[in-house]
Amino acid sequence: MPRMIFVNLPVTDLPRAKAFYTALGFVNEPRFTDDTAAAMQWSDTIVVMLLTHEKWKSFTTRPIPSADASEVMLCINCENRAEVNRLTETAAAHGGIADVNPSQDHGFMMSRAFADPDGHVWEPMWMDPAVAEGEAELPEVAD
Repeated sequence: MPRMIFVNLPVTDLPRAKAFYTALGFVNEPRFTDDTAAAMQWSDTIVVMLLTHEKWKSFTTRPIPSADASEVMLCINCENRAEVNRLTETAAAHGGIADVNPSQDHGFMMSRAFADPDGHVWEPMWMDPAVAEGEAELPEVAD
């Protein structure tokens, strides 16, 4: 079995969060979904678990950060620049906030960032496959 990552996110409104992630292209896995949680599959190895606050609290006593705090930034690779832009704009059109961090473009790599309706920050990014796979030199990046 390949190694997988399950990203657990507390959400205030489970149906709204499911609709948001569905709009981005995540697919609901009904076997692991109920009234308190939803498994949203990004790929064969990446699943986002959306958990109601009550469900979240059954796993930890640590406080849930407010929507204006930043605990992590989840970076996901995209096939091209257009997909980075599409994901960010789709997020904004479905209740998220586009460009919560400055966008970056270094020619061989670019990224934008958006927050979901609960303030979780995602960074869709694209990198030139030749650079990513070591077939091309990593260009110098100006500060």
